Amino acid sequence: MSVLDSIIEGVKEDLESRRLSKAQILEAVEVAPAVRSDISAFRTSELSVIAEVKRSSPSKGSLAPITDPALLASRYEKGGATAISVLTERRRFGGSLEDLVAVRKAVDLPVLRKDFMVDQYQFLEARAHGADLVLLIVAALSKNQLSDYLALTQELGMHAIVEVHTNAELEIALDNPCEFIGVNSRNLKTLEVDPVGFKELLPRIPHEVIRIAESGISTRADVEFAVECGANAILVGEALVRAGDPEFAVQHLLGRQ
Repeated sequence: MSVLDSIIEGVKEDLESRRLSKAQILEAVEVAPAVRSDISAFRTSELSVIAEVKRSSPSKGSLAPITDPALLASRYEKGGATAISVLTERRRFGGSLEDLVAVRKAVDLPVLRKDFMVDQYQFLEARAHGADLVLLIVAALSKNQLSDYLALTQELGMHAIVEVHTNAELEIALDNPCEFIGVNSRNLKTLEVDPVGFKELLPRIPHEVIRIAESGISTRADVEFAVECGANAILVGEALVRAGDPEFAVQHLLGRQ
């Protein structure tokens, strides 16, 4: 079993322990805060930063305790982030839906629920907890699931970031109407990082799509490399949560400090 398979198995088990009835989750969606659907900042900014609230990871273990995710997100916003990503997977990343709710209340930016979305219920759950964006990992889904989940995301008013790691996965993504495509330089099966993926895949993504570089970005030089490869947005977690001053760290990645 690969690392990705193991994570998904745990995600499904945890989901069953908190699943509400259809009537209950639909009611929660009805009373959820309105979607922050304006993504124009991603198109007008030279570079956008999606700053992540991330306590731990399977590859690095514990990264930061983050006792106040709302405060951290607020500091990201002050630093110039375009959106906030919140890890909600519990077992490997130490996240929760409560983190998502807290962050959504604390900032005015769009908020991404970063998780392993493998069940329709999770999309209703994401919206009920205030998510504006969700992550769809091509490696974790069948072609039909990807298509269906993109449609469900749109139906709920949210936006989807479609994540790819290989040429084959990018081909699958491009067969669908994608607003965002993220190229993850981390192999989710081995956890190894190879930024060459940026150089190979980002130039193949059409310019009308928002192109996100994910993983392996910790310095301004890493950002410049990703931008040279075609990224107009970056998603960064580890480097920011480990920074002593997350506001300054966002500014530094943007080249403002």
